Amino acid sequence: MTGCVANHPDVTGPARTACQTERMTVTFASSGRSTVGLEWEIMLADGDSGDLVGRAAEVVGPVGEATKHERYTVTEELLTNTVEVTSGVGDTVAAAVDDIADAIAAVREITNPLGVELLCAGSHPFAQWFEQSVTDKTRYNTLIERTQWWGRNMMIWGIHVHIGVNDADKVLPIVNALAVYLPHLQALSASSPFWAGERTGYASNRSLVFQQLPTAGLPWPLANWAEYEQYLADMVGTGVIEDATEVRWDIRPAPRWGTIEVRACDGMSTLPELAAVAALVQTLVEHFSRELDAGRDLTIIQPWFVRENKWRAARYGLDARVIVDRQGTQVAVADHIRETMERLETIAEELHCAREFAGLDAILTGGASYSRQLHVADAAGGDLRAVVQHLIREFRAGPTLREHLAQGGS
Repeated sequence: MTGCVANHPDVTGPARTACQTERMTVTFASSGRSTVGLEWEIMLADGDSGDLVGRAAEVVGPVGEATKHERYTVTEELLTNTVEVTSGVGDTVAAAVDDIADAIAAVREITNPLGVELLCAGSHPFAQWFEQSVTDKTRYNTLIERTQWWGRNMMIWGIHVHIGVNDADKVLPIVNALAVYLPHLQALSASSPFWAGERTGYASNRSLVFQQLPTAGLPWPLANWAEYEQYLADMVGTGVIEDATEVRWDIRPAPRWGTIEVRACDGMSTLPELAAVAALVQTLVEHFSRELDAGRDLTIIQPWFVRENKWRAARYGLDARVIVDRQGTQVAVADHIRETMERLETIAEELHCAREFAGLDAILTGGASYSRQLHVADAAGGDLRAVVQHLIREFRAGPTLREHLAQGGS
């Protein structure tokens, strides 16, 4: 399907209405139930100054050639200061995380001699948007041309968690149910308290910046796959998007892969934390899938509650109180995460991700990345260079997941 000739912004009325098309047929690919795929966006920084460096092309080319037969991939992203590492399809969280660890090791083979360090958070504490370069690809150039200042300000890093779903009819009900837990995921991963040298007062400034892009932000509360197909037809027919990949919701269907993709999270600062959040997403999706198999309706809440919850988690992180049912019951998000862990512990065991799932306790007890960054900044008298070096150390010196689990970590 292609865009309509009436897509010019000055065209209105019947001509624009004529762009509307009948519902598209969108195939949801076959995938293994509750399989896992991970994507991790990683910053490239100068080892001495901690400032971002636009050297992704120097990394991706050699790594891609050397690892072309591996399960993982290493690719460029919107900005030249970023590489994205992607796992293969894992039957377990541990298998997907192993791919990510192997990809990081391959990247370091290139970055270490260059004096380039790796780190991850939802934002870089002091880098400026106007000093960054956009990767020269048609897709990215088109995005920046359309979105202008907001697009150039997308100095954001995140993780994406894909979970396989065995039936397209389950996808939108599960997306809607996951929206209840969006603030939980956002709070656990919150890692962007600083923006361009400023202390924002938010645990996740990234989440509020990212939603400024067209089609980004919260998913529309669509009831079924047919409504999703109609949404895509409307958006493609009016020239808003070219295809489903340009729908950048916090939680979205990924028809090409046969997955639900959770994109709400800030970039995780360590691999064990990435594994813990991935285990929570996998366990939630499997739980909802079982509920649908049993013929039970999934709990959803009003869209205005979903929006309020997102803001609260962005502002307060793990200290947020969130709305958890249609009656407006409010509880501390950290307490509700613990309650959820107790309810889903058996499913985590059956999915063979119990140890990774238990890693959520470490985040709840020790604090998410945003709180660690704020502590470092306070101890350094507000010097954000110290925060960057802290993030570099966490990424480099923190244990790999294999080591973490071998030591009996939780």
